[in-house]
This record gives sequence, C-alpha cells and structure tokens, in this order.
Amino acid sequence: MSKTTRKLTSGRLIIASHNDGKIIEINALVAPFGIEAVSSKKLGLIDPEETGKTFVENAIIKARTAADASNLPALGDDSGLAVAALDGAPGIYSARWAGEPRDFGYAMKKIEAKLTKCGVQDLSARFVCALCLAWPDGAEEVFEGEVSGTLTFPPRGDNGFGYDPIFIPDGYDITFGEMAPAEKHAMSHRADAFRKLTKACLDDD
Repeated sequence: MSKTTRKLTSGRLIIASHNDGKIIEINALVAPFGIEAVSSKKLGLIDPEETGKTFVENAIIKARTAADASNLPALGDDSGLAVAALDGAPGIYSARWAGEPRDFGYAMKKIEAKLTKCGVQDLSARFVCALCLAWPDGAEEVFEGEVSGTLTFPPRGDNGFGYDPIFIPDGYDITFGEMAPAEKHAMSHRADAFRKLTKACLDDD
C-alpha cells in the first residue's frame, strides 16, 4: 500500500465488480467527479476468487486484479452483512450464502432460520464495506465504512439489492429495500467508505 495518499484525477476508472447492484451504486458515487466508470464485467475481465479473510483483503484482490488486467486505476469493493447474534456471519461470505446463481431471498431465510434456531432476541447487525483504489503501478489506498441497524422479518421493499430488505438502519423505521436509491446512497456503508475515499483521493483541498 502506498505511504502517501494518491489523488485520482478525472479519467477512466474500472469498477472491479460483476455485481450489477454494486456497479449502479458506485457509478452514482463517482459520476459527480467527472470520472468515466466502466465495470470489469463490461470489459470481460475475470471476477477473481475471493480468498481473503477480511473485507479489506478481498477488496484489494478485486482492485489489484482489475488494475493489472486493464492498466487503469480500479476500485474494488467488498461488503457484507454482519449479524451480531451469529458472531458476525455471514460477513465476508454474504454473497456466498446466496448460492449460485445468487438467491438473496434464500439467504435472508437462512439468516432468519439460524436466528430462530438460536432463540436469540438480539437482531442488531451492521453492513460493512471496504473499498480499495488500486493503480497499475502497485499503489493502493483502502477505506472502510459501516452502518449499524436492526434486522426485520419478513423482508420489506423491492429497492436496493442483497440483504437490503431485512436491514433497518439506526434512526429509521424503513429498510434499505424500502428507501429511495438516493436516500440509501447518502448514508449507506458504501457511502461512508466513499466519503473517506473522496476526502483523501478526489477532493482538491
């Protein structure tokens, strides 16, 4: 990782993801900075195996793979849901809990079933996001964000993606799945991490 923060100037940026929901959200975040974002999915780049043990390690793997393959700066995102009563699961395995092809309806039922089996009353959870901005020359910058909340069942709302329909962020009475996209983008775990990235790598001052 680079010892000093490197600025990302306007130009082309690879979004190192094959997840359409993430691509849409990240595009909305980078658009105001005059950055032309294109996904690794659109370019036909591989989606690397996530062998890391943390969100940060997996974000680095994604960004580094895309930056090396495209010879352009790349933004890797690894994020997931950490449920307190399940010792932080599904965590980095959030997508994998949905199986292949992805079925998050199944994944949400799996969480509900595990909580019911445990007989716990604690429904607190966090969405966690790690972003890695990687350059072809090997430089990397990492930023982390999170948002705390409470789970609710059955799922509510058709907006967002993944586990959004069962997550109510603190201070709200609706799920991410019920929020308008702009409202979620303003306060999500991904937005929290991106604010830190913006301050370090995109702001002029």
